[in-house]
Amino acid sequence: MDSALIRVQGLCRHYEVGGETVRALDGVDLELARGDYAAVMGPSGSGKSTLMNILGCLDRPTAGACWLDGHPLHEDWEDGVMSRLRGRLIGFVFQTFNLLPRLDAQENVELPLVYQGVAAPERRERARRCLERVGLGQRLRHRPGELSGGQRQRVAVARALVTEPGLLLADEPTGNLDSRSTAEILDLLDALHAEGQTLVLVTHEDEVARRATRIIHLRDGRLERVESRA
Repeated sequence: MDSALIRVQGLCRHYEVGGETVRALDGVDLELARGDYAAVMGPSGSGKSTLMNILGCLDRPTAGACWLDGHPLHEDWEDGVMSRLRGRLIGFVFQTFNLLPRLDAQENVELPLVYQGVAAPERRERARRCLERVGLGQRLRHRPGELSGGQRQRVAVARALVTEPGLLLADEPTGNLDSRSTAEILDLLDALHAEGQTLVLVTHEDEVARRATRIIHLRDGRLERVESRA
């Protein structure tokens, strides 16, 4: 099996805005192995979110090659192919949690399995296990409005994990949290990485990035450097 879960070569994403070309990504080469924990940093407009969206099969590049779990995405960027890969391989954690307020924690975590057609008994059991894994086994029936910000983000992490993804993508996962909740979520991500989970997160906070084993620095759509940490 190829040790690289993600490999991109010459990755470009250009937009036309007001008659001008915006080079959101401009020739990025990058490789991440299975089990890596990478933080993506850079100033606003550096290409962080664009890179995350392409790795998450939410957007297509203008040019370049991209392999995800050995699949050559650049050979077939069809929506159906990208959707299947997202469902099979990728879990997402967002800054704003994106939980449905009328559903309780367990029902929110079950949602990706509903879309995959998993039977209700298995959905409930897998959701329960994931909530226990993130320390919310006693909060299954609590709705988002009854949970703290840190607990809501834990529910979001459980939802991302319920499909057993090979890759967990987190976009500013602590951006809306206080310092105590931030520490709790970072400890949780550390624990997931220690279990072998591949993690890529976007952040502008040094405190968050220092938890990762590799820090990817972007500037003006280009890869400035990759910092490896023990």
